Amino acid sequence: MGITFPGESTAYRAARDRLVEREIELSRATESVAAARRALPPGGIVPEDYRFQGAGTEVRLSELFAPGRDSLVIYTMMFPRAPEDDRPGPAEGESALLPLAESPCPSCTALLDQLEGAAEHASQRINLVAVAKSPLPRMVTFARERGWRRLRLVSSLGTTYNRDYHGETPEGHQMPMLNVFHREGGTIRHTWGSELHYAPTDPGQDPRHVGTIEPVWNLFDLTPGGRAPDWDEQLSYP
Repeated sequence: MGITFPGESTAYRAARDRLVEREIELSRATESVAAARRALPPGGIVPEDYRFQGAGTEVRLSELFAPGRDSLVIYTMMFPRAPEDDRPGPAEGESALLPLAESPCPSCTALLDQLEGAAEHASQRINLVAVAKSPLPRMVTFARERGWRRLRLVSSLGTTYNRDYHGETPEGHQMPMLNVFHREGGTIRHTWGSELHYAPTDPGQDPRHVGTIEPVWNLFDLTPGGRAPDWDEQLSYP
């Protein structure tokens, strides 16, 4: 390609040119997988029009589709409901920084921090929603403290949505999961889920079921240090 940078050696340039070829292969493989994803046969019809809690009112799954936008992407966040939690969410002005056992997953939070920035752009073509099996007032308060203004949040408390779409184990543990639904006429089908979360991982790797859409980890991959094995996202940093 004839690209060089100041001070680089001939050995660096030769190795970098070889790496460009591998990056081209990766780009083609990524598009090939995306094309295969788009070409999947019709997925299963959603078994019920789930009733979520959202923005002070009940909202059905079918109502999460805006006119003219027939794809719905739902991220299931690990925001555990405490075993005794039949109490209301935090009052106005009360902190949502809960005890650890009740706190949202830091990795889920970091991903949604990043999707918050993308939500305005993504919503021009798709519907993007975050769901958690937690009281909505607590979710809203936590979102306010994180500065989330564009993400649409709904609570799946009282529904089987998380269990049905693998955002919850049979024992009731909450799991991260990204699911995609498509509406055609009056029919809503599930088209894709981040099943890679449940697949075996290579040695030294965490599950990367949404790794291709996470800016932070992909940025680390561009650096000499890569993904530090002793670093994870936190709800806050010193």
